[in-house]
Parts: sequence; structure tokens; C-alpha cells
Amino acid sequence: MTESSDSSTKTLNFNIGVLGHVDSGKTSLARTLSSTASTAAFDKNPQSRERGITLDLGFSSFTVDLPDHLRDSGGQLPYDSLQFTLVDCPGHASLIRTIIGGAQIIDLMMLVVDVVKGVQTQTAECLLIGELTCPRMVVVLNKIDLLPPAKRQSAIEKMTKRMHKTLENTRFKDCPVIAVAAKPGGPEASDTEEPQGVPDLIELLKKQTYLPQRNPAGALLMAVDHCFSIRGQGTVMTGTILQGSLAINDNVEIPALKVTKKIKSVQMFRKPVNGAMQGDRVGVCVTQFDPKLLERGVVCTPGSLRTLFAAVISVRKIGYFKGSLSTRAKFHITVGHETVMGKVTFFGLPPVATSDTLSDTNPPPSGPSPCSLDTPFTFGREYFYQEEYATGQRDGSSGSDPEQWALLEFERPVTCPSLCLVIGSKLDTDIHANACRLAFQGRLLHGFEDKSYAETALPQLRIFKTKHKEGQVERVTDDYTVIGRSLFKKETNLQLFVGLRVTLSTGESGVIEGGFGQSGKFKIRIQEGLRPETKQLLSGTSKKKGKGGQKGGPATEEEPKSDSQPVSIHLHFKRYIFDPHKKMVQS
Repeated sequence: MTESSDSSTKTLNFNIGVLGHVDSGKTSLARTLSSTASTAAFDKNPQSRERGITLDLGFSSFTVDLPDHLRDSGGQLPYDSLQFTLVDCPGHASLIRTIIGGAQIIDLMMLVVDVVKGVQTQTAECLLIGELTCPRMVVVLNKIDLLPPAKRQSAIEKMTKRMHKTLENTRFKDCPVIAVAAKPGGPEASDTEEPQGVPDLIELLKKQTYLPQRNPAGALLMAVDHCFSIRGQGTVMTGTILQGSLAINDNVEIPALKVTKKIKSVQMFRKPVNGAMQGDRVGVCVTQFDPKLLERGVVCTPGSLRTLFAAVISVRKIGYFKGSLSTRAKFHITVGHETVMGKVTFFGLPPVATSDTLSDTNPPPSGPSPCSLDTPFTFGREYFYQEEYATGQRDGSSGSDPEQWALLEFERPVTCPSLCLVIGSKLDTDIHANACRLAFQGRLLHGFEDKSYAETALPQLRIFKTKHKEGQVERVTDDYTVIGRSLFKKETNLQLFVGLRVTLSTGESGVIEGGFGQSGKFKIRIQEGLRPETKQLLSGTSKKKGKGGQKGGPATEEEPKSDSQPVSIHLHFKRYIFDPHKKMVQS
């Protein structure tokens, strides 16, 4: 648990992600909260000034007295003060950076909404990110000073109702909504005007706190947001520990620089400590390197992060995304600490019936089979290629989407922890267009670290397409042999198809024995022999063809039925999309 080193005082750190549409007043609110807290909460405490505001790097923190419900939670050592660290998240890419690796370090989300404009595009995106990453939320309606005093209360009530309506189908249903004016008169106004509603907001935040679950186990992963050097001591990296723990004398790796450094000292709450763990904000001093090389990035246990050229992820479409998710399309992929362009290929479990002897009246379904969720991904299983992400409505049901996965191929390699959260977006969409830019989310399940993964590893990924070709019986040679046409082009190498099974529309099955002549015709062996009714059907065709030269006209009049019912030939097979030999397979 986060605590300060001084045995007489223990401080609990609680991380609040401050999100909202650009210009909703997030930064003013963070600043106002910090200064209000440091003056109001600590009049009775001589240390208040010293530990009040640390407004730095988009992180500001303020300390308040510990609320009663945390005084003795779960038999932990009691804390005597509570530090709120406000993580100001400008836009979604940087927020996702703070939640790398699925490490839940944001304990509460504060969604700031401009009371005049209401929910805007980025507000909706922030909501989505919150849903993926955070258990609790408070909505702050800001800029109430812009509402005419006479109509202020009714406007606030109306917007509060609207927010509850927006949230009713999310995990934040019934979350508290509070109205404030963090900076009356706007950013340019003088500081003489008192903020409105901020002390009430601080009380609300205190009520919403809980003891976060922190886990010191596992490899260290720390998000660094600032870096500077101190002459004679080394280089200091400040940031948040996303997972694991660190201690003085540990070695840490800086993957971006491909170097390993030793930890010389650690500070928390401006006091030296021996170590720190998940959720803590720390300053870590390591042996000297040029701080300009690492303004932001990650540090980790040596060897714990992998550099990937491609990855397989579990995938879920984000409901508010209006575009289609098509295979071969490019998306901005946020994975680990980076956002990079990547090409996507969707695949799912094979349809219930992928037998290659499907009759022509029952072709294979076009989507993956619905299945119990959480089928683990393995290379031992076969998967079905999808032209696009399949939604639950495809099989007529209104249930959730069938389980599916995606292969992501990155335009440049990315460094990330295993099982981390992955978000796919269309960030090139106009920010002012009223459309959600977040397209899908998932977890990283398998990474490809070899640059030539397409040759070395992808052939083991058994994703197949089903193929169906249709031709016609031209004539019967004997009871066990027919000649077919229109299944292949003249230039097709028929040898590739010899031995494949075919089905006639009359029900018989046979095997392709080889070509017949030069025009793409072929010979089929019917092992069980033709049925009498099939021979009857085909005898007219044979007769007509045989006499086609001399008596084409009369033959057509004699045999109208046989001509209207040609016997078709169906060839079903599958091909694995990453098979370098492009073999045709029938199960």
C-alpha cells in the first residue's frame, strides 16, 4: 500500500483520472482543487503548506484528512491522511498511456463536462475509456457561472438528468453528478473571483474513496512522465508504477534506450523511501544518462517487455463506433505505451458446418459460430477467416457478438507488456465530427518478436477460407464416369485438383480423376455408380450433345425437361490464408 516513509504519518495515495472534452476546463479544475484543498483543509495542520500542492507535469496532488470510512479498513495499518493525485489526461491517447498493461492505477475517474455544451465527441470517448479501465466515476458539470442566474438551477437539473440518461447503460449508472465553476470568468479572468462548488466536490471525492487493490508482485512497469538530471547524483525519472515494485539497488531497463540502470535513491511525497509499489507516484534516481533522450516512456524489470512486429488479440467492437471493421483496414493501435498504425485481419471459430461435402442447398454460413465466451486462443485450433468483424445480429439473434480475434501487423515494432490492453481507433477522423473514434478493444494474447514472422510464424496460424466452385455435368461416359465442364478455366492446372471430392446436385459424390481434352473439361469417377434417375436425367443431355451437329433443333424440342434441369457439380474445399503452398484441403 502506498504510504510515506515517516513512521508517524501514513499517507494513502488515490489516483483520479481527470478526463473531458478539450476546453471543458479540466486543467483549471485540477488547479482549483489543489489550491482550495491546501488552504482549507490544513489550517489546523502546520505541515499543510509543505505537503499541499505539487502541481507538476499534468499531475497535481493535494492531501486531505483521512475520511472516517477509511480509518481502519480491513485491518490494514491505519492511514492518517489521504493524498489525491490528479492525472490530467489530455485527449485519449495519453490517457491510454497511463493505463498501460491493464494495470489499474486510476482508482476513480472524474469526467468534466461543459454544462453549456453537454456531452461532446471526446466526452463519449472518455466515457468508453473509463468503462474499459476504471471502476468508479464522478461527473463534474463545470462552467456554471456561464448560465444566467435566473435559469441556472433548472439548467443544472436538466443537464444532470441528461447525464444520467447517457450513463444508464454503462457501468457508471447512478454515478454522482456535481456542478461547479472552477474558474469563474474563464482562464483569462483574474483570480479574485471565488470558485463555486469546489469544497463540495472535495467532500464528494472523499466519500468515493476506497482502499485500492495494489499488488507488488510481477515484473516492474513504470510510466515515466518527466526526466531531469541532478549534478553529482544521477538522472531522476518521475512517474507512476503501473505494476510490480522497485527498491534501491534494483536494476531497471529503459527499453527505448536499450540500457539498464541501477536505482540509487527513491522519493515519495518528497521524502526518501527504500522502495515503492503499484499505484505509487515516485521519483527514481538512477545512474547518469541524458534526460533529453527520455522525456516520456517506460522503465521495467530487465527483459520483461517484448518488442513486437505483430500480435494476436481478443477483440470486441466498441458499440458507439459507427464505421465497419474490415479485414485489411488500417487503424491506430494503442498498445502498451505507444500508438502505431497497424493492419488488421479478423478471424473467429469455424462455422458449425464447414464440411466440404455440404450440399449446394446448404452452403457454409458466412460468420463465425456463436460460442461460449472465453475460448482460449491456441495455435492448435483452426479458425475461420472473416472479411469483417462479425456482430451478434448476424445469425438473427440479438445476443452479444460471437467471440473473435484479430491479427494486428504493426507498421513499426512496439514495446509492450504481455496481456496488455489494446485499443484500435480512427484518430484521423475529424475531432469535431460528432463520431466516436474508438473502434475496438481487446487484450494482447500472443506477440510475434521475429521480424520475418510472416514466413516463420504465421503459417502456424491456421486461419482458413472456405471455397466453393460450381460446374456442370456435360455427359455420361459410363455408369461410373461423367465428364464435367465450367468448374475450371482453360488455363487452370487441373493436376492440383486431382483426388478432390465433388458432389452432384442429384446427391452422388465422386472424385476428380483428371483433365479431359484441352478446354478445362475433366473426368469424375462416381464410386457408388450413378442412380437410375440421374442417368435418366442425363441421358437426354448425352443424346442431345451426341446429335447436336445434325439435329440440334428437333432434339431440343424432344427433351425440354432434361435441358431445364442440368446436373450441377459442387466442389467445396478450404485454404489456409498463411499457407505458403496454397494447398486445397478437404477434411
